[in-house]
Amino acid sequence: MIKRALISVSDKTGIVELSKELQGYGVEIISTGGTAKTLTDAGVKVTNVSDVTGFPECLDGRVKTLHPAVHGGLLAIRNNPEHMKQIKELGIEPIDMVIINLYPFKQTILKGHIELEEAIENIDIGGPTMLRAAAKNYQDVVVVVDPSDYKVVLDELRASKEISVKTKFKLAYKVFEHTSHYDTLIAKYLRDKLGEEFFPDALSLTFEKVQEMRYGENPHQKAVFYKEIGANIGCITAARQLHGKELSYNNINDANGALELLKEFDEPTFVAVKHANPCGVASASNIYDAYMKTYEADPVSIFGGILAANREIDAKTAEEINKIFIEIIIAPSYTEEALNILKQKKNIRVMQLENISAKLPAGTYDMKKVAGGLLVQNYNNELVNTEEIKCVTEKKPTDAQMEDLLFAMKVVKHTKSNGIAIAKGKQSLGVGPGQTNRIMATKIALEYGGGRTMGAVLASDAFFPFSDCVEAAAAAGITAIIQPGGSLKDQESIDACNKHGIAMVFTGLRHFKH
Repeated sequence: MIKRALISVSDKTGIVELSKELQGYGVEIISTGGTAKTLTDAGVKVTNVSDVTGFPECLDGRVKTLHPAVHGGLLAIRNNPEHMKQIKELGIEPIDMVIINLYPFKQTILKGHIELEEAIENIDIGGPTMLRAAAKNYQDVVVVVDPSDYKVVLDELRASKEISVKTKFKLAYKVFEHTSHYDTLIAKYLRDKLGEEFFPDALSLTFEKVQEMRYGENPHQKAVFYKEIGANIGCITAARQLHGKELSYNNINDANGALELLKEFDEPTFVAVKHANPCGVASASNIYDAYMKTYEADPVSIFGGILAANREIDAKTAEEINKIFIEIIIAPSYTEEALNILKQKKNIRVMQLENISAKLPAGTYDMKKVAGGLLVQNYNNELVNTEEIKCVTEKKPTDAQMEDLLFAMKVVKHTKSNGIAIAKGKQSLGVGPGQTNRIMATKIALEYGGGRTMGAVLASDAFFPFSDCVEAAAAAGITAIIQPGGSLKDQESIDACNKHGIAMVFTGLRHFKH
């Protein structure tokens, strides 16, 4: 039977109703500070924790429950005669239920622009200590950390006047999940405050569930979408769905790839992505022209893909988008007319993401899960090394060619390796992604470019150590190439470029993406 319950919550949702019903079962309510006042004001009889400990709250409330009268009452094993003898001799009474949620550390740091001292004062000490003590002794103590579990507890009390061991075990598990999440948020906040690249010996990460997915990468796989805490500006986790059916696992993965590439551009730009690879990219003076150039880049691959834009979608652009089948359109905003046009198609997912061009903050981790481990690196925020970039051929690129070379390099940076991108007039013409060798990637990109590659430029994410790719590019009319350089065989490709009058630029920076 539950005789005594200690209640201390920052989230007061449902706590008055719960306390009144517990009191109706003859449960003594012990409480502290603001919770005690809330319950007293609602007519609940409360025993102050100071009356239990015989010691006043002190240090501005930092010390309230850190006392043997509390923790002895929580940790004493009821079927251990020696434990029960000891607490009786010490004048300690058992506490059978703990209902606690912690100081609002997450809500505090998400306010932004707070002083370190304010964050520190919102680190709960007594709460996690009581929760962990109660959860450790779950056979004898009911511990509730989530207001959504109040109903579970009350339903069992109404039915049998007690809580089952199975339910107590599950509630204890939720405590350790909760305190782990809480401590990890604190660790991440302090790690970020260091303001330096940091890879600790033991890395703790925490995420919150966004939604259950219908299935994963394939229909037989289960999947869930989680988000990081507080690192969502300009990310797919911050997007709002305005129309269409539920996003799938692959939709989210592809949309994320589109957003990563889109962030490379400042001018009005459209990005089309298929299977996590760019299949059409274009920049223009306005978003309508950018879309038309993107569609023209590869109308076949764009079909069934993801579209992302960094400017508001107007009605004229929406009309053109509705002429083809796409899975998702994501943009910072839509005119009312454009949104109504897009909603004419039942299944298109229309997403809005404010601050769509926001760069990821310094210190952002790029992570890849492998079986039994996790690969972690700092995020690739660079495009070229301005001090290392140089022309290595007799032919120098014109200013227009240099613009296209950098445009193509942005595209290939976000293309699976080995990757090749062909571009002209700030429009992608062909992309060769994920090939096992460069010549195959080059031929695929040139083939997609068709007869439009005359006068175009080529970007590679990997070295061009041999002449084979240059020969293929020259035959298709490519006039300039940009690549990392740095191979012992560089001279062979340089000689081939000089032979065909092609400008070649080395960046000194590789962009493998796997």
